[in-house]
Amino acid sequence: MPDQYDFMAPVINNARKNAVVNPEDFKDSDGLLVCGKCGKRKQKLITLTRNGAEVPMVVPVMCKCKSDAYKQQKARDEQEKEMEAISKLRKDSLMDSRFRSISFKNFVLNQYNEKCFRLCKRYATAFDKMMEKNMGLLMYGGVGTGKTFAAACIANYLLDQKIPVVMISFIKLLEMLEKNTDNDIIQNLQSAKLLVLDDLGAERRTSYALEKVYNIIDARYRSKLPVILTTNLTMDEMMDAESMQYERIYDRIFEMCYPLEFKGMSWRKKAAFAKSNEMEKFLNG
Repeated sequence: MPDQYDFMAPVINNARKNAVVNPEDFKDSDGLLVCGKCGKRKQKLITLTRNGAEVPMVVPVMCKCKSDAYKQQKARDEQEKEMEAISKLRKDSLMDSRFRSISFKNFVLNQYNEKCFRLCKRYATAFDKMMEKNMGLLMYGGVGTGKTFAAACIANYLLDQKIPVVMISFIKLLEMLEKNTDNDIIQNLQSAKLLVLDDLGAERRTSYALEKVYNIIDARYRSKLPVILTTNLTMDEMMDAESMQYERIYDRIFEMCYPLEFKGMSWRKKAAFAKSNEMEKFLNG
């Protein structure tokens, strides 16, 4: 049976053979190679057992400058790998390209949305607990009040943490369901830790569409995975559902989501007014 020396010696000799010796390197008083750059040893002495006796062997090791370079390269490789992982998550997120650069940093605060901003950011930073409780958000309010923007802030924050998120509008989702096998798409949606469904109520009001909406939300509920929904519907409109199909959709949503109302003037209207005023000033000289 091979002993320690027979097993290790070929490996050590091969390492010594391939070790790089620079012109400035030198040997110290013990006869071990020292790096001429950092002054640290590039070799050390160990003992191996052979036939019951100890045999000394010189083993190559990394000096300080080589060790530092290795750590830096490893950190770069890990960062690159992390960025690739985040990039893949973003690609798989189905998020509209317009929303991929949105973050809490460019969230414009005003008297109407301060509470929404605070709660949305808290939800994102405490997502582990939110997921534990299977707690989502129902963002409702008028057109252009920042619901989709806030939902995208949460989605992008979590994607930056390498948490799988899918963010898609109801209309786009239903179009995808019509073109693909339902089970395949629902399975993809279920692989995400968070599902963001934008613009509830904008979907075509057919029995097919309503059934698919319910199935998606119910599948998340049964899997104990949270969902964030945005809608222009009022709370009264959702509470006073016009049909049994809508009633069971909203009942499920209310079970899963904390309602968060977005108020204030439409950001799109503000932008339009600002542009109109700017143009008027320009034309009037």
